[in-house]
Amino acid sequence: MSTELQFDLDPAIKREFGSMAGEARVTRTAAALEANGISVLRAADAAEAKRIVLRLIPEGAQVYHGASQSLETSGIIDAVENSARFDPVRPRIGALDRTTEADEIRRLSAAPDVMLGSVHAVTETGSLLAASMSGSQLGPYVSGAGRVILVVGTQKIVSDLQEGLRRIDEYAFLLEDARAQAAYGIHSAVNKVLIIHREIVRGRITVVLVDEVLGF
Repeated sequence: MSTELQFDLDPAIKREFGSMAGEARVTRTAAALEANGISVLRAADAAEAKRIVLRLIPEGAQVYHGASQSLETSGIIDAVENSARFDPVRPRIGALDRTTEADEIRRLSAAPDVMLGSVHAVTETGSLLAASMSGSQLGPYVSGAGRVILVVGTQKIVSDLQEGLRRIDEYAFLLEDARAQAAYGIHSAVNKVLIIHREIVRGRITVVLVDEVLGF
């Protein structure tokens, strides 16, 4: 995450939503996620998170990922797309024409073997919140992907859903909007918000909680 992007935020908001959670809070959140059918692994830093994620992906699996600062910063995207062990979907989608092959793009992105990504907030009661401009990653998170692996810095832990929605609107969106303008020359938007309270298929969703500030 860019220091310049963070610098423009209100200092109080940055402290509230951009600071690592304490051990007791992380432990409490991990237990709540597990109780809700979501597996949890801990990583000391982004490098360890990368090693964990790459071990979790089966050889030959079709792997898709949404736009994610957590995945990009940790080097997971580069590792997946440059490994002969996996079948990355993004490069295949990038080679298709968005006008004439839109249906094929939609099918490829909707149901990968493994979906990689992150979320914008995790509640202490074990719910996950993810905001999106297009919503392309949300369908696989919900049910389309065979397996979902989410890399989440502990600064994203919040008390409840209300605080999670505040974190999206007052913190994550502002950073993502600045990033989108710098990268693409367009504004971002919180058009769709997914809330996952529970996963009924044990082991389908894994959250890798990273003990450092990672992503938005």
